[in-house]
Amino acid sequence: MIRQRPVELLAPARNVECAMAAVDHGADAVYIGASRFGARASAGNSVEDIARLVEYAHTFRVKVYVTVNTILKDEELPETERLVWALYRAGVDALIVQDMALLELDLPPIPLHASTQMDNRTPEKVKFLHSLGFSQVVLARELSLAEIQAVHAACDVPLEVFVHGALCVSYSGQCYVSQYCFGRSANRGECAQFCRLRFDLEDSAGQRIVTGKHLLSLKDMCRIDSIEQMADAGVTSFKIEGRLKDITYVKNVTAAYSRRLDGIVKRHPDKYCRASFGKCSYTFTPSLDKTFNRGFTDYFLKGRESSIISFDTPKSIGEYVGKVKEVHNNSFSIAGTASFANGDGLCFVNGKRELEGFRVNRADGNKIYPLKMPRGLCRGMEIYRNNDHAFEKLLARKSAERKIPLAMCLEATDDGFRLEVSVEGVMAVHDDVVLDKQEAKTPQRDNIVRQLTKLGNTPYECRDVKLLPVGFNYFIPSSVLAGMRRRVVDRLHDVPLVRKRQETERSCEDVRSVRLLCNDKYYNYNISNRLARNFYVREGKGGLPEAYEISMPKGALLMQCRHCIRFSLGRCVKHGGQKPEWRAPLFLRLPDGRRFRLEFDCMECKMNVYADD
Repeated sequence: MIRQRPVELLAPARNVECAMAAVDHGADAVYIGASRFGARASAGNSVEDIARLVEYAHTFRVKVYVTVNTILKDEELPETERLVWALYRAGVDALIVQDMALLELDLPPIPLHASTQMDNRTPEKVKFLHSLGFSQVVLARELSLAEIQAVHAACDVPLEVFVHGALCVSYSGQCYVSQYCFGRSANRGECAQFCRLRFDLEDSAGQRIVTGKHLLSLKDMCRIDSIEQMADAGVTSFKIEGRLKDITYVKNVTAAYSRRLDGIVKRHPDKYCRASFGKCSYTFTPSLDKTFNRGFTDYFLKGRESSIISFDTPKSIGEYVGKVKEVHNNSFSIAGTASFANGDGLCFVNGKRELEGFRVNRADGNKIYPLKMPRGLCRGMEIYRNNDHAFEKLLARKSAERKIPLAMCLEATDDGFRLEVSVEGVMAVHDDVVLDKQEAKTPQRDNIVRQLTKLGNTPYECRDVKLLPVGFNYFIPSSVLAGMRRRVVDRLHDVPLVRKRQETERSCEDVRSVRLLCNDKYYNYNISNRLARNFYVREGKGGLPEAYEISMPKGALLMQCRHCIRFSLGRCVKHGGQKPEWRAPLFLRLPDGRRFRLEFDCMECKMNVYADD
């Protein structure tokens, strides 16, 4: 018999309010930052708040993962150890980590997940991490379906893969350019978003090839149409990016992906099941186009494509709503089927290939009266809406409700009655009462069902009430039925629906010889403390360089990218492009004059960015 594989929708949360909204809108797990040491330094939360979240989430068997995924300094190790213990006592289900020093600390038996900051792009690396006891591995965003499947075939560890949200142009954990330019380490949660800047592209002879474009700014990821293929390839956890996003983003995106996963489970009930309990109902129809996005790409999931980049703008463009039909002095009309509201935010790409936005002061059907008429607007231009006022207003209110379906069975016993309640097929609790059995003179089923299903503001709803034995028609006072109902509900709250955490142990498999990262001569093991160094020495990797944040060498490799500018410009001969006419090497130049040398590694099909010191 084929066993169902639980699939997990993992939603982001900048704070507890967002996390609870994610639970309400269908998440099977949420990830959130603690007070320190998360890869989003501005999205921290207290242990007390996280404990409150855990209590709420566990009602629905939703798990809570906390990010402790920055590299650490020696002086931060004691505080990190204390923080982990506090999170463990708060009931957190796992930690997402980057620094190998955590394996050397005195930690509680809490599961560890290998962050994408560890650069998990090969089967060998994932096998190595699994051998160390990591219970889940977050794969690099750049992997294709075939590469994900190869990892799954090589190592039976739960795989967490990003499905939606903003994209880093560099392999995560291998980007040092923010530290180089601004003194802000991406590996310590302080990325300055260098990749969203405007650049010129020039060759070694000074020829300018591209002027003033966002050559490293990627569109946002959207893989909602590939979820089933990803599950079939071995993905267990489907991760939404966005720990800096607002609550409306969390609500909309979580609901959209949860509904899609529900559809997959419904089509393949013997193959997949959701990892948490509860069914969601919504007051809105999820629409990914209406939430912050730079345009969408499935990235490298189905191979290399030219449509991953957004050269013109790093800003949100939102949903396409039509073309300009007519332009007047203080208004214009749009040809399309979209409806508009006062307060909408619209935008378009002007003649200079720049995104220009404006606010709708008044909408009369498809006739738009902007607060200030945009100068560059012309007939035939495509219009996008990056702020849907009516949609945002709808999401600002309570927009979902999650209920756990219960099945109840009331059965006559030798000395009274027993009420048993099961949650999604799992027998949870029962309550017994001693009571004389009296045959009723009138049918009792309607009253019994009415009393037992009065679940009010609890997180439960009753889908079925069974009375045993067949022909059950005993009189039971309504007060007795209500008491049994209250007691089973109270007991349900005490049942640990999230499975008990188990200590993970390192396997004895010898995988020390694997090629962990790209090159041992570089600093991309991100060793920033003595315990991480001790770990690698024990694993046969002595003599590795210190983290870039410590050493800051000249002419450094700052980024490793699967995105290739030559390919995006149609100049990759390997993929059928035109032969370049420029003189290598190429350089990215910022407006302040700083340059960055590009290296095109065609054997590995990747692009490296170096400091031009």
